[in-house]
Amino acid sequence: MKLSAHYTRTSIYITLSVLLIGAVIYYFAINYIAQQQLNEGLQQQLTEAEEYVRSSNQNPQQYDLDKDHAVFIRTNEQELQKRFFDTIYFNPKEQRKEAGRAVEDLVKLKDTNYKVIITISRAGQKYLIEIIIIITLALLAGLLLVLFIINKYFLNSLWKPFQLTLKEIKQFNIADVNQFKGKASKVDEFAELNEAIREMSLRVTYDYLNLKQFTENASHEMMTPLAVVTTKLDTLIQDETLSVEQLAQITDIYSSINKSSRLNQSLLLLAKLENKLITDEVPISLEVVLPAKMLQFQELMQTKDLSFKSNLQPRQVLANKYLIDILLNNLFSNAIRHNNPGGVISIELTEDQLCIKNTGAGHPLDEHLIFERFQKGKESQGTGLGLMLVKNICQHYGCTISYQYESGWHAFILSFKKTVADQGLS
Repeated sequence: MKLSAHYTRTSIYITLSVLLIGAVIYYFAINYIAQQQLNEGLQQQLTEAEEYVRSSNQNPQQYDLDKDHAVFIRTNEQELQKRFFDTIYFNPKEQRKEAGRAVEDLVKLKDTNYKVIITISRAGQKYLIEIIIIITLALLAGLLLVLFIINKYFLNSLWKPFQLTLKEIKQFNIADVNQFKGKASKVDEFAELNEAIREMSLRVTYDYLNLKQFTENASHEMMTPLAVVTTKLDTLIQDETLSVEQLAQITDIYSSINKSSRLNQSLLLLAKLENKLITDEVPISLEVVLPAKMLQFQELMQTKDLSFKSNLQPRQVLANKYLIDILLNNLFSNAIRHNNPGGVISIELTEDQLCIKNTGAGHPLDEHLIFERFQKGKESQGTGLGLMLVKNICQHYGCTISYQYESGWHAFILSFKKTVADQGLS
């Protein structure tokens, strides 16, 4: 959830809570004020009733006025606590019962005591309170609506410079100098953020370019003597005067030199992948590439008497040809190198995944280590970077690579990205 949505939801919750609590307090306050006004009216009616009793020389009678009436009941009680209470008022004009308010007190006529109960209608005030509550709720709803609109549209425009900055950060390429500029903003915090990111991007880019230049120079300087040593070894191997022992030693040296060269190239490729420097992509039909790759490894398969089984469905990806070639080379080489003599390599391609599995050792590999750098078997002649390259190429295109073991079969499963087709390995 976006920050603006969090802010909108929080502000609405707080405002709604405050307004609801305020509305409850407001309701009870209005109800209390209305009740006090009714009590004052009843007190005035009670005073008039006492004057009526004192001025009358005969027993007081019940009387009805507009919206109120008084009842006199003879009693032997000498004292009575005056009290106000809610009751039911019968409207003689409308011939219906209404909410009412009453007062009860004791009045005296000579030596006779009368309990007087005066009841007045509170229908008018109740109606007024209902109108006030409706108006209050309408204002509350209007305020919430205005608050929602302001938060949704005004705050969105306020956060626009931040969103543009975030978009520019996502598109940032460490190899481009002065790429990040930031969107100008009147908000001090956003302007300060843009300046900090700009300075940081310049430092990172500068450090990267220096490291890139050093790595390329070191790689170039390393390849030159390796090429010279390889040439010299090629010349020595052709010397017919060499003994078998000398030829074996030179062959070992030659193999180590080739391994060093492959290791250097693999490390450079890993650096390019991690810094997303390989961007050119073309549509590649895997159902066409895989048979060609199987044919390419056919001669190496024959040295261990291996065989292929395949089930290929049409699947096109958008990727770099060089990276796909390296990915498949490493998976095929891994399946051949760690296979049993006379074993099988099974290749299955579907819309969702590519599975390359092979027969091999009767125990599973450590799936947490096989995709790490320089992890390889004791008898492996590889660089220990093959599966690491496979993992990084998959991550480069947003895919996942996983390992499974079942009944002597070692499977590497490449799951394509679940997004729009033809977007990377998707």
